[in-house]
Amino acid sequence: MLPALEVADIFRRYGPAYIQAHEGHLGRVERRVMSAIELCRTAALGGHVEGCRSCGVVRVAYNSCRNRHCPKCQGAVARDWLEARSGDLLPVPYFHVVFTLPAEIASIAFQNKKVVGSIRNSVYEAQPMQV
Repeated sequence: MLPALEVADIFRRYGPAYIQAHEGHLGRVERRVMSAIELCRTAALGGHVEGCRSCGVVRVAYNSCRNRHCPKCQGAVARDWLEARSGDLLPVPYFHVVFTLPAEIASIAFQNKKVVGSIRNSVYEAQPMQV
């Protein structure tokens, strides 16, 4: 069963306004991801016709974007990966922690994502959570 609303629907409806509102702060990579998700499994990416010789049913199957951020393309892969990793988990509660940088630092961090990401990852690796 298909969901009533998809990420692509949200991008199609609100994406242009979002891009305009964040002009200068939204990178080329982010715009390309949004575009790929919007176009995924539509005629814009082409497709092929599948047919059953027995019953004569014909179906058009549109190509996927294969973008690693696309929920249609990578949703099943992500679920499989999570299931495979579940055996590695310790029998303790886990928490996902998110924090916001002050505005003065956030704008610098946004323009230097690779540097900030490498710092975040090295801090995480150097200081594992105590149980």
